[in-house]
Amino acid sequence: MDDDHISQVRRFNRTVTQRIGVLDGNYLDSGRPLGEARLLFEIGRDGAAVRDLRARLGLDSGYLSRMLRELESAGLVSSQRDAIDARVRRVALTAAGMQEWDRLDRRSGELAAALLAPLGATQRRRLLAAMGEVERLLRAAAVTVELADPAGPDAAACIRAYFEELQARLDDGFDPARSVPADPHELVPPSGWFFLARLDGAALGCGALKTLDDDHGEIKRMWVAPAARGLGIARRLLDALEAQAAAAGLDVLRLDTNKHLVEARALYLRGGYVEIPPYNANPYAHHWFEKRGLRAR
Repeated sequence: MDDDHISQVRRFNRTVTQRIGVLDGNYLDSGRPLGEARLLFEIGRDGAAVRDLRARLGLDSGYLSRMLRELESAGLVSSQRDAIDARVRRVALTAAGMQEWDRLDRRSGELAAALLAPLGATQRRRLLAAMGEVERLLRAAAVTVELADPAGPDAAACIRAYFEELQARLDDGFDPARSVPADPHELVPPSGWFFLARLDGAALGCGALKTLDDDHGEIKRMWVAPAARGLGIARRLLDALEAQAAAAGLDVLRLDTNKHLVEARALYLRGGYVEIPPYNANPYAHHWFEKRGLRAR
């Protein structure tokens, strides 16, 4: 990594933390540091499961527990076991916590307005546009792509969403039973692999690799949640699948796609895939692609 890049990131971090009051132990005049104030705000008026807070904020379990104890001792939150799943602990704001949440919300808005007020209209537009871009790229950097159980609940949810999107976008809908199969038992080593992309603990994309023979593999179940598109997740899933194929000794990857999935076709063409004649009888496919030379990576 370029030293100038590292220095730029560090300068940006110092400026932001100073301007928004991160270093102040009395964040937004709440009487508590930023961590506790942010946790209170994230619990929100509807409450939240502790495990969801941990994933959303990326906090260590011990640190999160200590902050929750501080908020409980201050009379701002209460906790109890979930009524449906006793393994899940939920926290909720008390009446005093609700009042504090309202104060934090109001003061946070005032701080945002104070950051923008000294700037002219053009500068405000530039700053807001830059903030949007920084947020988008930081979210992209926080995405993880890892091997997962294709029969697990997160995988099932992603595949179900993928099928629902195909049902809506294809001319005649989509019936998985008519397509080329890629069942969970086919997507576990050594015959296959399944990857999930996650952001803040939530699964928002998937991709699978299925072996066809000693040299050929097939990409299946490539999908990214609409709200997460534009973050480069599909490219990262494709990279992970190609790396796994190479590690498994496969030299050629193939795939098929529908004419309406123009974004997918563009992704594969950018990734070095070339269009080939049909290699299967998938009734939903209009385009077939392959990429060779994976073992030379």
